[in-house]
Amino acid sequence: MAQIIMTVDDSPSMRMLLRAALGKMGYSVVEAEDGVDAMEKLGNTKPDLLITDINMPRMDGFGLIENVRQDNGWRNMPILVLTTETSDEKKQRARVAGATGWIVKPFSPEKLAAAIRRVLH
Repeated sequence: MAQIIMTVDDSPSMRMLLRAALGKMGYSVVEAEDGVDAMEKLGNTKPDLLITDINMPRMDGFGLIENVRQDNGWRNMPILVLTTETSDEKKQRARVAGATGWIVKPFSPEKLAAAIRRVLH
């Protein structure tokens, strides 16, 4: 059975790019448009990995990571941050919140695949 990856990004084009890249890698994809949407969908799906943007309306990536980490059921799920942000301060904040890894946009499918392999295996 394919592993499930939830992607969280407010950009429809970025969600489409991720769906295409992850689908080619053989993953099943669940999409959410921001942190609030992701938290609602986490109740109905059991992703093996969460890939989230930082800058989103309603609930940003930091808030999402913190919320996910507060839930015992999700404490060990890997979370990759996929963002245009490159500052060490934001990376540190994501790590403190509970992020497992960081990928800078625009991403290459190879880098994405390598990061996913690193956290899922």
